[in-house]
Amino acid sequence: MQFYDFKEIQERVILIGVQTDAGEDVEASLDELEELAQTAGAETAAKVIQNRESVHPGTYIGRGKIQEVKNLLTALDANGVICDDELSPSQMNNLERELECKVMDRTLLILDIFAGRAVTSEGKIQVELAQLRYRAVRLVGLRDSLSRLGGGIGTRGPGEKKLETDRRLIRTRISALKAELAQVEKHRELIRGNRSKGMLKTAAIVGYTNAGKSTLLNTLTGAEILAEDKLFATLDPTTRVLELDDGQQILLTDTVGFIRKLPHHLVEAFKSTLEEAKYADYIIHVVDASNPQAEMQMEVVYKTLRELGASGKKVITLFNKQDLVTESDLRDPNADQIIKCSAKTGKGLTELKETLSGFLAEEQVYLEELYSYREAGKLQTIREYGQLLSEEYREDGIFVRAKIPAEFFVRVMPER
Repeated sequence: MQFYDFKEIQERVILIGVQTDAGEDVEASLDELEELAQTAGAETAAKVIQNRESVHPGTYIGRGKIQEVKNLLTALDANGVICDDELSPSQMNNLERELECKVMDRTLLILDIFAGRAVTSEGKIQVELAQLRYRAVRLVGLRDSLSRLGGGIGTRGPGEKKLETDRRLIRTRISALKAELAQVEKHRELIRGNRSKGMLKTAAIVGYTNAGKSTLLNTLTGAEILAEDKLFATLDPTTRVLELDDGQQILLTDTVGFIRKLPHHLVEAFKSTLEEAKYADYIIHVVDASNPQAEMQMEVVYKTLRELGASGKKVITLFNKQDLVTESDLRDPNADQIIKCSAKTGKGLTELKETLSGFLAEEQVYLEELYSYREAGKLQTIREYGQLLSEEYREDGIFVRAKIPAEFFVRVMPER
């Protein structure tokens, strides 16, 4: 019997962007698109930028540029193109017909990466829901090209068989996924409710993708979650307790990374996950200080936070990766505190913990009380949720000086 070794052929793609605004940095956006393509397993053969007053409504780029890209495909032995914006169904269909190759857009690429990175059942549901919503309106255009895909970017997740079904079946699948996701969201809300009953404050770690959020959580709490130098290395939020140097505790929650032109299908599907920032008491904004596009990335993060309704919270901005920076003049007018740090080496993290302790202390009240020995258990509550400044054991009980969150004040008051 003869065996064949089937190896997946790496896709070679040409990246295409359209410059419509003089202030828009399309070149930097294509550099990021190249990173995304690499993360998805594709090799970039060339980058093409067209200056236009507006994106071509039918083919994204003009006819002259189409011919230029077609020539490049042949000359560079490329087998696909990726456009830096989300294409309409007609744009994708027309462009594919003109170029006679596989056509993808930024949204499809990001969805494909998410499909490959989703681990938990919640993550898989969210990704499949986002993919099906995206593809439902493109079913007619995709139907002609699916037979040529055979694998590669855009085929992970729901799979070719599902995409070949009609719109009615896709709508049925979307309804089923939405029902499953609703149950997951109820479970997440229950967890949030239990956290609030526990009265521990929460800080959400947010930032642009690959800014170092997971590394920060690992260094601070030993969470041991995946932290790679890749875009969207982790999708699923992780919450860990951080014990501060003064004995106080706070919950830290890692969140999915933000990115420019984040597909609205993903924002909608990952809403319950992204809303960890909305329900947090504080925001820890991690910025890759070594990235030339750091200021743009900060703008994207704050814009996304506003869209999620997570504005108006105290913000600690960490200019991370200082081990890769010689000098930096970055500023963040939206931050209540700015810290230069390296999550990898631990530099600046003591200052971060001191800042969090200060935030917690601002919401605490001071008490001096005498507790009977049978009420000694209340001291443990003070230790867990506040600061036990001193305790003096006397004949008539334990005299305590402490700071405690206002919401705990009644709970820890001694019996009269």
